[in-house]
Amino acid sequence: MSLLLNSIASRKLIYGGLLLVAITGCSPEKASEQQTSAAAPAPATQGQYQVATAEISNANDFSLQQEPVYFSFYDLGIDSNDAAKLAVLVGDQVQASQSVDTDGDGALDGLLFVSDFAPAERKNFVISTDPAIVKPALKKQTQAEISIKEGGEWNGKVYEGGTFKNVDSVNPPPQYTDHSYWIRYEGPGIESDKVAYRIYLDWRNGFDIFGKRVSDVVLQNVGLDGYESYHHNEDWGVDVLKVGKSLGMGGFGFWNGKSVELVSQTESRSATLTNNGDIYSGFKINYNGWQVNNQKLDMTAHFAMNAGSRLVKVNLSKTERLPNMAIGLVKHPGTSLLQGNQDISGYAWTYVASWGKQSLSGENDHLGMAIIFRRDDRAQQTEDETSYVSVMKDKGGQLEYYFLAAWEHELDGVKTEAEFKAYLDREVLRLTKEPRVRFESTLSAEAKKKPLTADVALNWTKALADSELDRKTLNYHYQGWDENRRRPSKFEYDVVGLQIMALQALNEVSPDARYVDAAEKVTGSFIADDGHIHTFEPELFSIDLTKPGDVVMVLEQRTGEEKYRKAVDFLRENLKRHPRTSGGAFWHRSTYPNQLWLDGVYMGMPFLAQYAALYETGEQQHESFKEAVHEFVIAREQLRNPDTGLYYHAWDESKKAPWANKETGQASQYWLRGLGWYAMALVDVLDYLPESETELRKTMIDIAQELAADLVRYQDAETGTWWQILDKPGAIANYRESSGSAMFTYFYAKAVNKGYLPESYRDVAIKAYQGLINEFVTVHKDGKISMTDQCLVAGLGFGRDGSYDYYMTERIFSNDAKGNGPFIFAGVEMYKLLKQ
Repeated sequence: MSLLLNSIASRKLIYGGLLLVAITGCSPEKASEQQTSAAAPAPATQGQYQVATAEISNANDFSLQQEPVYFSFYDLGIDSNDAAKLAVLVGDQVQASQSVDTDGDGALDGLLFVSDFAPAERKNFVISTDPAIVKPALKKQTQAEISIKEGGEWNGKVYEGGTFKNVDSVNPPPQYTDHSYWIRYEGPGIESDKVAYRIYLDWRNGFDIFGKRVSDVVLQNVGLDGYESYHHNEDWGVDVLKVGKSLGMGGFGFWNGKSVELVSQTESRSATLTNNGDIYSGFKINYNGWQVNNQKLDMTAHFAMNAGSRLVKVNLSKTERLPNMAIGLVKHPGTSLLQGNQDISGYAWTYVASWGKQSLSGENDHLGMAIIFRRDDRAQQTEDETSYVSVMKDKGGQLEYYFLAAWEHELDGVKTEAEFKAYLDREVLRLTKEPRVRFESTLSAEAKKKPLTADVALNWTKALADSELDRKTLNYHYQGWDENRRRPSKFEYDVVGLQIMALQALNEVSPDARYVDAAEKVTGSFIADDGHIHTFEPELFSIDLTKPGDVVMVLEQRTGEEKYRKAVDFLRENLKRHPRTSGGAFWHRSTYPNQLWLDGVYMGMPFLAQYAALYETGEQQHESFKEAVHEFVIAREQLRNPDTGLYYHAWDESKKAPWANKETGQASQYWLRGLGWYAMALVDVLDYLPESETELRKTMIDIAQELAADLVRYQDAETGTWWQILDKPGAIANYRESSGSAMFTYFYAKAVNKGYLPESYRDVAIKAYQGLINEFVTVHKDGKISMTDQCLVAGLGFGRDGSYDYYMTERIFSNDAKGNGPFIFAGVEMYKLLKQ
């Protein structure tokens, strides 16, 4: 299986913050190319020099200093030819910026800039190629370097004589090993204005720390007279860590069940600088032929630092999957092991840290070290003789984490364990609570100038469908790769169900063999010849996993193949066994007992109604229709707040779930996409209820009309979209969310088209659809488009407490199937609406 990077074509933040931006032009000259901060006023940038605009807000209630923000050239709608001309402004003030290579492939890929933010502050930026903008030089705050000797000669494993020379890359000869006196301080180094690190480029693969007493870059002066000098206090600082045979400061290796095996047995290793700029620097190490766990693989590690930060971001990429990859910290006597919050969502960041008098400086001083990782990436926490060890899951051969050190003698250093823990808690919040970005490239703005017509709506719809087909839709087949979840593909509701079903709807108004074929290539691949559904877990009783059955029914009707009929019959029988509340509502799944979620209404009820319409008759069919409609009724009874007209995300009949109100059993928040699932399900189930089911249809239409009247009151007046938490527009960290907005757009447009809502709602639907395009579509230079600002996932339980803050910590993505599908459905219905 090929190992795929999470290659979402979207804006990225190097690690947290919020802003407004306008942008133009880029070129890949050197990864050290940069622009700078100006005190002098700059002219307003506009017209031919403007590339994009964006509004970004600090999602945290604390201030951010030198917060780094990154936009890819791809999202800016430009190539890299004008990178050296780029400048970033806040009003008339030029911000520190740099064109960077974030993936270490040797080519500049985007623009990084930094800015300060007050708590919850929203700022406006412009990125421009205006030649009139003055870009004075910055103080250099980051550095990466590799320095080797030349002019001497090898004597066995030791290099004698010669002088040091900085190089862009190094491939050590076979005789090179520890203490060879050939590479200055024994490997590549990286630093910010806070701290410096080095990594031994030999069998030890040790990660070490240079504690700094100054904010200047210093690596160029370290180790010029040999390895001994930097172990003694100098004006700049000192080597503060004894690594030995441990993982050192955030190193990696393999956990064999008893101890860590370091990256020692390799055929070769090499290092290359990827960036060496004022505000961002990095290097990568290639480990070729690592022999471990009875296998041999190649691995690349990319290390990067930002100005003003102690953190080093590490991206590991392996050519083969390797279970039990280990990361961690040296375990010194007398240190305290600290762990961050574990009662959080799986995508949120947390940490493992040590604190104590573990510095080598000779002053018996304190040193804190930490690794930061996503909570769900860790399989277990353990230790061996030398290291505190975090054993990580293999998610397609990729691992992303950070390491950091805080020495008490650095400038404004951390002095106590309590201060260190408070600092770490804030850092993981910075990483978890992503900035809220409203972004518009000039290329995108030009493309959106056409007045909205039926054909324009269809073109936008096809553009996203076709872009995703080229990017990753067809990768979700059985034994394929689920890019956003970072795991092998499963019979999932979104990538195998929703998105593929949306392509079938698009095919009805704009026939294309690729849309038809996707159903069999993706969903059909999970159905064995005997009707068995690969990866489906019937005893999990997950209502989510019923959703792909909609596509399986399409395939059965299209092909007549018996395997598809067997599969849908199996799904229907499993629904008959599905556990329910006392009132008859389907549990969300067995691990969420007694719980009705809005999500589940969409996952199961359209399938149930469609199955009844296709394969059942008489009283049996009527009872299935009643069962489907009853789910909407009980959801309305248990989840709707009559004061707001909004529905809570979920309800626990037992009232035992940590998130459940102890009196009502209801969750506390009105989550946009949760109610979006319910709204889509209303109009979809009505497709299958025949006119003869008068009472059932009336029940559904009454609920739809009530919901339509309530939702209008929460539609954002400025944009026509809706907010992630519906009743808290403008609250700190809240944002206009695209997947739920697309669902409501689909609901209104389809309900008007079908006559469930009066014609007066036509303008609501049009305003919502125009908002989708204006707010959430990014046009790329290659003709593809992206849908942005999608909440990747949200749920309840297992670290997800259902609070407002929880929903603000879930990741914000682009081009996820949970947003793509509704966008395509909405476009199809808008095409029909505008064509009338």
